[in-house]
Amino acid sequence: MTPGARVSAAISVLDAILAGVPAERALTNWARGARYAGSGDRAAVRDHVFGALRCLRSFGALGGGTDGRAILLGSLRAQGIDPETIFTGTGHDPAPLSEVERRAGRAPTESEARDLPDWLWPRFRAALGEAAGAAAEALRHRAPICLRVNARRLSRAEAQARLAREGIGTTPVQDRNFALQVTEGERKIAQSPTYREGLVELQDASSQAAMEALALPSGARVLDYCAGGGGKTLALAARLDGVWFAHDADPGRMTDLPARAGRAGSDVRICGAEMLRDLSPFDAVLCDVPCSGSGTWRRAPQAKWTLTPEALADLVRRQDGILRRAAELVRPGGQMIYTTCSVLAEENEAVVAGFAAASKGWRVTARRRWPVSTMGDGFFLAQLCREE
Repeated sequence: MTPGARVSAAISVLDAILAGVPAERALTNWARGARYAGSGDRAAVRDHVFGALRCLRSFGALGGGTDGRAILLGSLRAQGIDPETIFTGTGHDPAPLSEVERRAGRAPTESEARDLPDWLWPRFRAALGEAAGAAAEALRHRAPICLRVNARRLSRAEAQARLAREGIGTTPVQDRNFALQVTEGERKIAQSPTYREGLVELQDASSQAAMEALALPSGARVLDYCAGGGGKTLALAARLDGVWFAHDADPGRMTDLPARAGRAGSDVRICGAEMLRDLSPFDAVLCDVPCSGSGTWRRAPQAKWTLTPEALADLVRRQDGILRRAAELVRPGGQMIYTTCSVLAEENEAVVAGFAAASKGWRVTARRRWPVSTMGDGFFLAQLCREE
């Protein structure tokens, strides 16, 4: 595919997304109908689409419109690429620019340049203060790809050497004991023997840092109450001796966890809802709750345009409900760990404070944030202790 054909494909995919189709589904639908597209073409189209989704408002201003064509036009202008070299109308390239399109477009306003919905900006500012602008800017750019080294199986240096032989370049992440940031060959990871054998796992560096910050007694019985794929449980099990349990309201999310745990050399017991009462109490319960994902929006940028104030309020209610249910499973003297990949105070400090104020016998012992940065996503951790 020519560069113009790739942009043309991205325009069609973006229009589908703007009409309400989930981004991954829209890309899959296009790829199924474009058998001629090679892996490089698919990757390039994906990059165009996700780059545009991260910057919808500013690219729309530069392109003079809100449809896929105008936004991709704005993207080219933002990159300093002459649109006339792409919008040629030749072959599968987009149709030539009209005179209206050539004249359209302007510099984004301060509000548009943040590439956030206007209603969200005050909440970013309230939660992050002077760091709000840097967080919004970071979310406009591609996320780093990080790996967690399985410390039970090999050292970080050994993992780095193995990956290098497989064509995957990495660099150690500062202030993280087991994290490697991928600098080259990221699309080779899925087929990498080092990855497939469970020696490394894909995991954001901030999430890794939060799990590294947790201290649990040796042999502790730990329940991951909102386990999802189980990455945080595997991170804990790789460095701590404990008895590990995983539960999720949607058991389908945990389908791959037994195989991943086996490769990693960890034993994780999958628990249905009906088993939790019999297995409790636990020494610690981890609640990585459903959230807005605002700290990860550069990975899933469609989410920042579909979140509404009403949806955020509903998430907060769900988060509070999860804490209340999980609290019943913690032994006296045990702890509950609350985490989100959100930067919003409503989902973080406010939820924890509200639970502690309304729940007798609980106190907050630690709270910490990790910012959206070149190393990792935005992440929040709070620890609560149940009185003896």
